[in-house]
Amino acid sequence: MARSTDRTKSERPVSSTSSEPGPNPVWFKPIMFGFMLIGLIWIIVYYVSDQQLPVADWKYMNIVAGFGIMFVGFLMTTRWR
Repeated sequence: MARSTDRTKSERPVSSTSSEPGPNPVWFKPIMFGFMLIGLIWIIVYYVSDQQLPVADWKYMNIVAGFGIMFVGFLMTTRWR
């Protein structure tokens, strides 16, 4: 007769908490790719507008802003499942 304390590993209840995170929410990929595209468009607009747009007073910081926005999207790719 087997006692309840003599369970094997396969008979033990599985914990409901898992160390692996679940899939990303539906909005994650569009936001991630959106950041990358907005940053790219920011830089393209800066060069096409002869450095007058998106923000004329920022001058070369527009490039930094565009790459910064793209960088946020690239950072999000590290959490993509």
